[in-house]
Amino acid sequence: MLERLKQHIDKNLPFLKGKKLLIACSGGLDSVVMTYLFKDMGFDIGLAHCNFSLRGSESDGDEAFVTDLAEKLNIPSYVETFDTREYADTRKLSIQMAARELRYLWFDEILRDFHCDFLLTAHHADDNLETLFINLSRGTGLRGLTGIPEQSDNLVRPLLPFSRDEILKYAKEERYFWREDSSNKEIDYLRNAIHHDVIPPLKRHIPKLLKSLEKTQGHLRESQSLLEDYLVLIRQLVMVEQEDGYSINISKISNLPNTEALLYELLRPFGFTAWKDISELIHAQSGKFIVSASHRLVKDRDLLLLTEIPLEDNAEETEILRTTKRIEHPIPLIISSVVTKGVNTDKEIFVDANTLTYPLKVRRWRGGDYFYPIGMQGKKKLSKYFKDEKLSLVAKEKIWLLCSGEQIVWIIGHRADDRYKVGPETTQIKRIHTS
Repeated sequence: MLERLKQHIDKNLPFLKGKKLLIACSGGLDSVVMTYLFKDMGFDIGLAHCNFSLRGSESDGDEAFVTDLAEKLNIPSYVETFDTREYADTRKLSIQMAARELRYLWFDEILRDFHCDFLLTAHHADDNLETLFINLSRGTGLRGLTGIPEQSDNLVRPLLPFSRDEILKYAKEERYFWREDSSNKEIDYLRNAIHHDVIPPLKRHIPKLLKSLEKTQGHLRESQSLLEDYLVLIRQLVMVEQEDGYSINISKISNLPNTEALLYELLRPFGFTAWKDISELIHAQSGKFIVSASHRLVKDRDLLLLTEIPLEDNAEETEILRTTKRIEHPIPLIISSVVTKGVNTDKEIFVDANTLTYPLKVRRWRGGDYFYPIGMQGKKKLSKYFKDEKLSLVAKEKIWLLCSGEQIVWIIGHRADDRYKVGPETTQIKRIHTS
């Protein structure tokens, strides 16, 4: 097995050579064998162990075993104890999801703090098969059938070509010791049920099951690569990058075959997974939207506007006192006195200081707001102004107003109000500009 792993690394994972590696070590069979293998190959390794405090003295025993193993092999070890149940309750997660989240957040800290290059986990071919059945049971697409990836950024799984039987045989030949996790025998968990009740009889009836799976998933990955190449072309055709995100041309994508599937694949990287909601949005009225954990997708006439959901800004209204020279929130503004008037632009305006009533206010626009556009006669509703300017729904949501009392002085970044312009009778001028 050692020689096969060397060949696998030479062929598929050569970037691991000469790097500092962190091994996620539970103390179980797979991670212990991987530790010995990489130590025997001369790699610079350290062990990271999570004590999730879920099995009492057994969890503490696992921790002690890993630290003893690291000491025996003269390699560093990093151990962290978590209150997993409390974390799960607080975040409203299952115990399994809470443990996963805690584990990888902490692994990232260790990688950063101790300058490790890659994290290694001991997933093997049987884990890959179990994952396939789990994905099938939940309903999955092509990506869910391609298996556990060998590399995801700085996470590498070098034992994927090996079966659990091979790993166990090697451990017995080398007379290694490891810890058995009693929770692995509980069939209440779907993965354990598949591990104990589904895969063994399949492997008895299909001796080459893992090899066949490896070949099939290789073909599926090739198909996935073809799809990703096709999506590059589709993105260029229907998506336009904008300052605040992307726009998707509904007409163009609707004229392509498999519109729903294409939309799903285009939006999946942004956290969208609801096929029905995405499809219905195409035919919805303007203003309708759906959200993922990180992004929002808005129907705006003949476009779908994709934007990142900003962090909440609690400052819905900010006051500017007469003595204030600068504000940073909710939008940066600088106010100064000047002797001569300049030209109003999107970035700066010049106003008659004597027409201002303090405190000034910066606020969001509201329905019914109106102003007197500078250089024009009469007033105009902001909603009409935005329509004439062809502002998108997303752009309108980002509008801030500078107000004197309830009157608009400036649609910041757009147009000033005629009532506050500098005229022949002006004696004091204020320059207000964005930074």
